[in-house]
Amino acid sequence: MHNFPRPSTPAVSVERDPVDGVCPECGASQLASYRVLSEGGWWQVVKCQQCLACVSRSPGPLFGAYVPLSSMLQGD
Repeated sequence: MHNFPRPSTPAVSVERDPVDGVCPECGASQLASYRVLSEGGWWQVVKCQQCLACVSRSPGPLFGAYVPLSSMLQGD
């Protein structure tokens, strides 16, 4: 049986990279790019940090932040 420690932080967060531009919904210039996990898998999104409108969304890495060792091997 595994014993996993209780998380030391009250919330989980992801690093968000600022993006130049203006939100088409509310006009705010607070856009950020980051990965999200939804029912469709991982996505790389650009969202307004003021109203949370989705400005763009594209498929993200298959396993999120996890990079399988096999993907780093060079094939012949």
